[in-house]
Amino acid sequence: MPDLPEVFRKYKNSRIAVYGLGAETEKILPELERRFQVAGLLDSYRENGTMYGQSIISVQKAVEEKVQLILVVARPGSCRAIAKRIRGLCMEHGIALMDIRGRDLCSFQRAVYDFKGVQGISIAQLFQAVESMEAVSFDLFDTLIMRQVLFPTDIFDLVDCCLQTKGIFIKDFSEKRLESEKRLSRTSAPTLTDIYICMAETYHIQDISPQELAELEWETDYNCLIPREEMCEVVRRIDRAGKKIYITSDTWYNRKQVELLLKKCRISCCRDLFLSCEHGTGKTQQLFSCLKEQVPAESCIHIGDDEVADVEYARKNGVAACRIYSGMDLLEMVGYLGLADRLEGMESRIKTGLFISKLFNSPFQFESEDRRICVRNPSDIGYLFLAPLISDFVFWFYGEIRKKQIPNVWFGARDGFLIQKLYDDLAGENASVYFLISRTAAVRAGVQSADDIRYVDSMKFSGSIQEQLKERFGIVMDGGNQLEDYTEEILKRAAENRIHYKRYIDGLDIKEGRTAFFDFVAKGTSQMFLERLTEKHMTGFYFLQLEKEYMQDRKLDIVSFYESEETADSVIYDNYYILETILTSPDPSLMEFDEKGRPRYSVEGRSEKDIACIRQVQEGIWNYFKAYRKLCRDIEPKIDRRLDELFLILIHHLSIQERDFLALVVEDPFFNRMTDISDLI
Repeated sequence: MPDLPEVFRKYKNSRIAVYGLGAETEKILPELERRFQVAGLLDSYRENGTMYGQSIISVQKAVEEKVQLILVVARPGSCRAIAKRIRGLCMEHGIALMDIRGRDLCSFQRAVYDFKGVQGISIAQLFQAVESMEAVSFDLFDTLIMRQVLFPTDIFDLVDCCLQTKGIFIKDFSEKRLESEKRLSRTSAPTLTDIYICMAETYHIQDISPQELAELEWETDYNCLIPREEMCEVVRRIDRAGKKIYITSDTWYNRKQVELLLKKCRISCCRDLFLSCEHGTGKTQQLFSCLKEQVPAESCIHIGDDEVADVEYARKNGVAACRIYSGMDLLEMVGYLGLADRLEGMESRIKTGLFISKLFNSPFQFESEDRRICVRNPSDIGYLFLAPLISDFVFWFYGEIRKKQIPNVWFGARDGFLIQKLYDDLAGENASVYFLISRTAAVRAGVQSADDIRYVDSMKFSGSIQEQLKERFGIVMDGGNQLEDYTEEILKRAAENRIHYKRYIDGLDIKEGRTAFFDFVAKGTSQMFLERLTEKHMTGFYFLQLEKEYMQDRKLDIVSFYESEETADSVIYDNYYILETILTSPDPSLMEFDEKGRPRYSVEGRSEKDIACIRQVQEGIWNYFKAYRKLCRDIEPKIDRRLDELFLILIHHLSIQERDFLALVVEDPFFNRMTDISDLI
């Protein structure tokens, strides 16, 4: 084995514990026993027994044994998960926690938003590395494909959830699944069926066969895996350059399954697949020797993400190697972008997995000089920053409607345009009504007294009295110095507008019973006047209600996703304008209805390019919502607004390089205000 890093010299002859029961531990243990006092071996799922001549102990036992160092012998990805599990205990008791390469696993890297100081490969450098080679071998997982969950073991939790929906309960399923894999991997490279046969025999599982469990995990994982698009295009370009393409992968999936994964990646140019479960050996064992039997080592380069299995062991076997970073590698380099403290629940890890698989789908983050993390298209803006919060709101809204059993659900235009689509995807087609309304239309038809006019006037308009009269009431007239001077004309016009509006409402399919009314961010003005038009009590469901105290005497029934007292330490007040701009419909704002109940709209102030950009952002939100629902199909998604806000706030920290998005204008014709969205980013 190579020399241990210099950092371990200070622990010479100290008591240590070794975390990991794999083959690497067996190889390195004699050297460790020579240099340190090994108190025992640690494992995530075992706390007793013996292995390699050492006792398996608990972390608590290691504390009692006063170990000074826990040395993690595992691959980098596993080191992260282990560190997350025991970092707090180690820090509490002053125990150093390091991996075998001497990296401090207790250190917290602060969130950064670029890759300055990080050495990474560019596309040009990658092609330069393969230029003189006849053959190129690629790792598969985290290199050409990646999962939409945070950790690979999250797949086991998803399988467990699926089993429970089928009425099959296997206690500690994920732990038993991983332990069975570890047990077999010490002496072989098992197939997925082998793992579940071992698990069934060891833990006496009878409710479902190993073959059925293997098929369920395959289906779950397949649905979670997506191509790393730029890497897959690299494979196709290398093939077009006349190179021979191979896959060399540690996997428990069989050849047919791996071919299906490659088909998902649109890769059909592989000469052969070197799969650990087929050859009975992994990359850190003899798998590269199998590759060399077919391809001369001096004419082949291997490309992968694992610095141990893909780089060190390729080179040990005489095969040139090139490392590209996995999505998790990149996330770790930037201090988890501040997300690390919110990743406990399964839903949070799915959300973060979806985020990584989009933001760091490409390993080529080192192309520009400043190495800022960039977002370059509108769809990604919606997917990354806005969709988690919008999705949680829709889940909350859907839950509230079911709990209160409200038969009529009205989504007010224009803010309800996208929200209704997401809601109907949950509740079923035609489960709700897209209700044409705006503050202007509600005011024009709803005012019935001088007090109502004073209420409208209290919402300060940026313009003259005549401009307000025209915009808010559709009346062109001179002479007055204040809005109340036009009371007679306003009320007369409002009486006509009420008749027209009611004709529209009469044409709707309204069920018996209560009505829920959605508004995004509002005081309640539209709902207040709408109740008068319909003569029905409504329950408002808002993303955020503004000026709640001011509206108390109006006796409106409003339930808010964000209560006003919750917003003091949230980012919602600073960012809801961005959300409003994106959630809007492609139609102009409603002004009023004609005598036949047909809508009259304002002149559209947005360009075709603006509307196209908004639609693309909405497409990103829609794609995220579908992906999140699919992954959560067997679990009840829990709302985590604080994590959602962390995603939202990143819109200010990452480099937004989509010009059409930055050129959008936040329009509020009711107040006669225009704000450039670039001023809000």
